[in-house]
Amino acid sequence: MAHPGNRWLLTKDLSGDTYDSRYDRRAAAGENVHGEADFVMRYAPTSVLDAGCGTGRVARELARRGVEVVGVDLDPDMLATARRRSPDLAWVEGDLAALDLGRTFDVATAAGNVMILLTPGTERSVMAVLTRHLRPGGRLIAGFQLGAGGVTLAEYDALAAEAGLGLEGRWSTWGQEPWHPDAGYAVSIHRLSTSAVDTPEDAPAVRDDPSPGRRGPGAAGRIPRA
Repeated sequence: MAHPGNRWLLTKDLSGDTYDSRYDRRAAAGENVHGEADFVMRYAPTSVLDAGCGTGRVARELARRGVEVVGVDLDPDMLATARRRSPDLAWVEGDLAALDLGRTFDVATAAGNVMILLTPGTERSVMAVLTRHLRPGGRLIAGFQLGAGGVTLAEYDALAAEAGLGLEGRWSTWGQEPWHPDAGYAVSIHRLSTSAVDTPEDAPAVRDDPSPGRRGPGAAGRIPRA
């Protein structure tokens, strides 16, 4: 299936196996390459939709920790690596703008700059689709660069609100560095409304910012998935 204009497919310059090998080398050197999974597990999900899963690095780690995970991506090459490395997990090739898995999840995660690598003009559809795949009280957790093109933070928050999601918390890294408007990266949690609110005690309040869409310094040229 063709995806004209998709920013990831237009800028991609490496194979799924090559992409994964970078993280394998870093892990072998003793680096923790699972910051996204560490972050998601703070909310103790039993099920996660890994939207834009790529080679499945995050999904594999979540599954290793006992979470039921479904990974979705439109890049068949990246998914081929995911399926080869974890053939027992559920991998779906599909466009997030038109996805319908017929079920809901505790968490949907869009790590690795997914939201700024979408086909331009599909951001609203993707937000609506991800929200439909959340159970009541479920969370959308996304991280992406600021100032690198694609959706801005203000636009992202507006799309989330339009879809029925409320901003619950924001950080500047997956390692939970406090959020500040000059950050070049944002990790945001938006939650589908529910009568019961179960927020980790250390989740930071998000302060009102007079310019919430302000873009921090970003990378020029090709935008990495992570």
